[in-house]
Amino acid sequence: MTASTLLTRDVESYHFYKYDPSLAAAIIFTLLFTPTTAYHTWQLHQTRRPGPSAWYLIPLVIGAFFEVIGYAARSSSTQKPYGQGAMMPYIIQSLFILLAPSLFAATIYMLLGRLIIALKAQKLSLVPVRWLTKIFVVGDVISFLMQGGGGGIQAQARTDPDAYGRGAKIILGGLFVQLVFFGLFVVVTGLFHNRLNKHADAPAPARKLLYSLYLTSGLILIRSIFRIAEYAQGSDGFLISHEVFLYLFDGLCMFGVLVSFNWLHPTAMLRDLADGDGTGTLEMVRSESAWTCTKDTSQQSVHSMA
Repeated sequence: MTASTLLTRDVESYHFYKYDPSLAAAIIFTLLFTPTTAYHTWQLHQTRRPGPSAWYLIPLVIGAFFEVIGYAARSSSTQKPYGQGAMMPYIIQSLFILLAPSLFAATIYMLLGRLIIALKAQKLSLVPVRWLTKIFVVGDVISFLMQGGGGGIQAQARTDPDAYGRGAKIILGGLFVQLVFFGLFVVVTGLFHNRLNKHADAPAPARKLLYSLYLTSGLILIRSIFRIAEYAQGSDGFLISHEVFLYLFDGLCMFGVLVSFNWLHPTAMLRDLADGDGTGTLEMVRSESAWTCTKDTSQQSVHSMA
């Protein structure tokens, strides 16, 4: 009997999940991600009209499609979670659901730099704006490649414990890279926001965009911490053996990221800043604040003289 025959028999009898996967849950999340993905696609198309370029949203939209494809493939793989026929749907759902947050992160990283430039507040950034996006996107690419490489090794080596373990370690390393860069990003964003508030009140669209960045970054951090704990526990760990945690700490969190950006669309807020629609750059806000302060001081002096 050849080695290939033995491997085929192993795959045919191997159950890819550590539980009986729920078809209903996979379908529900496919249906949840489909409309928000369609809406993001429409919103991206709408940004073609004159205004700030919105190419930075392309990774977000691609990531949204990853989620739809991932959960659709998961729906298919639940029907027969073992054997050769189940391998490809399992690999697709494993990789696409794992990698989608890295694409969301790329858009989030690029948004902060564009907000700072729109406010003309480059001097308030802890990291020079010309390096800000580059540093975080490079970290995101490294994380993406590590998770993708590890996921590919792991998904194709379910019957080989050594190869599966190597893949898990690579994924774990990629998740740590993502966590470190996202943690630094939140710190940089918070410091910029604090410095901005000390100089003047941020325009309303800028505040909304900053709060949106905090929310979406927090959701991705929660997901990253969950995934690190999941892979750190190993293939027989508690988290990987219970399907509910995947949907709670990955699926719902990533759905929240997409819906948040549907509701507070970055391009609309950046366009408001560029158009000066009830807002303005940092210099404009500071000038208005200084004029108001001078006017109030003059009025107080007139009253005191009277």
